[in-house]
Amino acid sequence: MMYQLYQAQADLLHPMRQFARLGARMAGLFDVGACMPPLMRQWAAGMTLFAEAGLTHRRPPFAITSVTLGNETAAVTEEAADDTPFGTLLHFRKDTAAVQPRVLIVAPMSGHFATLLRGTVEVMLPEHDLYITDWKNARDVPLSDGRFGLDEFIDHLIRWLGVIGPGSHIVAVCQPAVPALAAAAVMAENSDPAQPRSMTLMAGPIDTRVNPTRVNELAQSRPIEWFERHLISAVPWRYPGAFRHVYPGFVQLSAFMSMNLDRHISAHFTQLRSLVGGDEASAEAHRRFYDEYGAVMDLPAEFYLETVQRVFQEHDLPRGELTWHGQTVRPAAIRRTGLLTVEGERDDICAIGQTMAALDLCNRIPVNLKQNHVQTGVGHYGVFSGRRWAREVYPRVREMIQVMN
Repeated sequence: MMYQLYQAQADLLHPMRQFARLGARMAGLFDVGACMPPLMRQWAAGMTLFAEAGLTHRRPPFAITSVTLGNETAAVTEEAADDTPFGTLLHFRKDTAAVQPRVLIVAPMSGHFATLLRGTVEVMLPEHDLYITDWKNARDVPLSDGRFGLDEFIDHLIRWLGVIGPGSHIVAVCQPAVPALAAAAVMAENSDPAQPRSMTLMAGPIDTRVNPTRVNELAQSRPIEWFERHLISAVPWRYPGAFRHVYPGFVQLSAFMSMNLDRHISAHFTQLRSLVGGDEASAEAHRRFYDEYGAVMDLPAEFYLETVQRVFQEHDLPRGELTWHGQTVRPAAIRRTGLLTVEGERDDICAIGQTMAALDLCNRIPVNLKQNHVQTGVGHYGVFSGRRWAREVYPRVREMIQVMN
């Protein structure tokens, strides 16, 4: 019922947003030589803000068409190296003969599309042969394609590392740090030749018993049945994934925004002032951020509930009880993979120590192949995007890959 109510509201607001967009354009016709009356300018700004405030379930483009390699510019083409009903292994193929380390970036399945890591990709692309897990919106996946839980997430990582081939590296951002570590452990246990040479885990919930955050406390505050009863909904009949049970992306986005509600409200008031004042550069920067932030995807219910229960409530991985299709996951099986953990000093989603816990779990990796980096002055997103990521975090990631390549 929750999803149906949301869809009804979205359908009701759609023509109103279109009317607001048309009204703002009509008001723009009077903006000749900066002579638009102040009241009309304010009205147009309000209409524009309302028209742009809606969510979308469409994946934004990465829009990376070229990259600078030294003194040359190489064209970039997005290619599907592999495809399943739930995700695409997306390859950023560069038009160059240079041989570079092959890296799989594991994007979180947490309510946003993989394009949320556009900044991560842009920074790493010039020096690496990059692939990314481009997860699909669960509401577009027919029921006939089966379930997708934590085991299936791990299956995809093992499969895609095999497609990329031996000698590759893996960088997991946020929530997929757990399945990435599990995949590496399973591959090591099975002597898989495609097991990664290095593994970078960034702001991931390896052990959420360490310095619990509000997110961790929320997961612990209710039994898993409560999450299933109140947060899971069926996809409406009009979509390809009709009747599939999902954790809706709009619910996750609401949860994220509520954690910093004052900041989002302030940002929209600032946008209103930018539109009224004609500061198009600032208005466009705001628009780009919220176009990406407001593009949401639904998660398969099995994956969401299993992640909450096995990662945040029961802490299966650090307690040595995580299983993959019934097989115990043993991080101690990893011996030859270099390990880097990265954390943010001000991370209010994944606190300091939670990701670093992977270093102790992987106790058979030589000490000289294990590192931890705490990035000062950044929160959760600053670990993998923005200036600090590019200038201070990325060099550590690059070094680990170079050492193990």
